[in-house]
Amino acid sequence: MTWSSIIIAGIITYFTRMTMVALVDRDLLGERIKAVLAYVPSAVFPAIIFPGIFINDYGTFIEMNDPKIFGAIIAILVGYFSNNVIATILSGLFSYWIIIFLL
Repeated sequence: MTWSSIIIAGIITYFTRMTMVALVDRDLLGERIKAVLAYVPSAVFPAIIFPGIFINDYGTFIEMNDPKIFGAIIAILVGYFSNNVIATILSGLFSYWIIIFLL
């Protein structure tokens, strides 16, 4: 019963989201709406990433000397100057690992 509920919920979620992608014609959307929708990924990404950096497993804010913050700062700097997503991710991960394991 549980698995069938999960599968049905997944199918319903998939089709409700897929209909907007598949059935809406991009020519029907105005230029203003297209311009606003272009900012959606930039608004959603920090909402997903920042709680993982600034909030610990218990739901409280972490201290300012946490290695995750330093890794995020390095990743932001590399991303700003390089404009390369892969370099940003790798620099953040490697700097975090170096801080954890070597310092």
